[in-house]
Amino acid sequence: MEKEQLEHNLNHNRRKFLSKLSLGIGSLALGSLLIPDLFKRKSVEEELFDALPHFAPKAKRVIYLFQNGAPSQLESFDYKPLLNKQMGQELPESIRMGQRLTGMTSGQSSFPLVGSYFGFQQYGEARAWISDLFPHTAKIVDDICIIKSMHTEAINHDPALTFFQTGAQVGNRPSMGAWLSYGLGSENSNLPAFCVLLSRGKGNGQGVYSKLWTNGFLDSVHQGVQFSASEDPVLYLGDPVGMSREDRRKMLDKLSVLNEMSYESFGDPEILAKIQQYEMAFRMQTAVPEVTDITKEPDSIIKMYGPDCLVPGTYAANCLLARKLSENGVRFVQLYHQGWDQHDNLPREIMGQAKDVDQASAALIKDLKQRGLLDETLVIWGGEFGRTNYCQGKMQEDNYGRDHHPRAFSIWMAGGGVKSGMVYGETDEFGYNIVDKPVHIHDFQATVLHLMGIHHEKLTFKHLGRRYRLTDVHGKVVKDILV
Repeated sequence: MEKEQLEHNLNHNRRKFLSKLSLGIGSLALGSLLIPDLFKRKSVEEELFDALPHFAPKAKRVIYLFQNGAPSQLESFDYKPLLNKQMGQELPESIRMGQRLTGMTSGQSSFPLVGSYFGFQQYGEARAWISDLFPHTAKIVDDICIIKSMHTEAINHDPALTFFQTGAQVGNRPSMGAWLSYGLGSENSNLPAFCVLLSRGKGNGQGVYSKLWTNGFLDSVHQGVQFSASEDPVLYLGDPVGMSREDRRKMLDKLSVLNEMSYESFGDPEILAKIQQYEMAFRMQTAVPEVTDITKEPDSIIKMYGPDCLVPGTYAANCLLARKLSENGVRFVQLYHQGWDQHDNLPREIMGQAKDVDQASAALIKDLKQRGLLDETLVIWGGEFGRTNYCQGKMQEDNYGRDHHPRAFSIWMAGGGVKSGMVYGETDEFGYNIVDKPVHIHDFQATVLHLMGIHHEKLTFKHLGRRYRLTDVHGKVVKDILV
């Protein structure tokens, strides 16, 4: 009898224990369904994103006016009168110091110095030297910071351009815009966080490729969305003929269900990214036509940017569109303007290029400023490297060319926490080597991220067993140019 009672008590206790345990397991399961991350240990990346931005940002958005092909610093912002005085004389070996040359000039028997065909004047409180090619930029010199001491290791266009955009000279790395989209997302759910605009000038052009605005190993939702100059600014965005808005919504809902089922089966995160892209495209159908419509812009704005802003696809039109995208919450607008590759006929070609970009670039700064947006918008102007102080090929006083020069070149930045009316860094009297305050590509990238409230060493992504970042394993913030 005692034995039977003992077994009964054991069974009862076992049933009670299992019953309560099942209730507990059920609660856990229900909780995990209602709150998916309830029992999930956060990864390093997730803990990072809980803290983003890492500190108060100076800028909310970036507009990058990339001058593709490398404008000559010696015809723009780095005035070197010695080159004019020593026109035709040999570049001293003590200055060149056997530095790497491109295949286009490495075989030259001599390296004759050539000064600028164009004059320079001093402007603004900083008395910055600006070429006569940029009269409109001269008028905003007190709003910009000219950096004359940029340098890079890349000496040819493709790796140099890729280096500036992705932090590496090889492909398949996320671009700067993709990193910011990944880290900060978009301010406007109806527009992408990262938009790309292309234009072509009158000079010799270098190609631009989609790898420059790629998401790399990040989710594809972070890839730059290219806008075109056609009637459809974003290709394939519109509904097919005969499909209503309601029909499109129903189709996307059904497609989303199928994609979610596929994700449950395979677990591929790109399936979720595809759902997000479909939904973004649906929202963009209303937002894009509105933001690309310039018919409501007053005559004063059209006059400020110049008549070319009425011609879709021009640099001026893209500068105006960049302002509209930025003020509507697009995090990163990348504008590529081709035509700066002047290996010969430089005086003639650079006149056309400068005329293409000077007025509209200055107008963008003035436009943002009058709208109260410049303080929170970082604007960048510059190319992938500089130009040599010696002539490539045969030299004439009014007809010469310059080869690639990675050792020293100029860019300018404005707004978004950058000091205004400032000239930073200096090159030697030959304009060949940096003698004060060098700024490397990774320093530039670290500074841009810093202005956006991001510590460049902490914005990382684990890929193939390694944590990658935009600045690779280098870079320091250029604090001297910050407000």
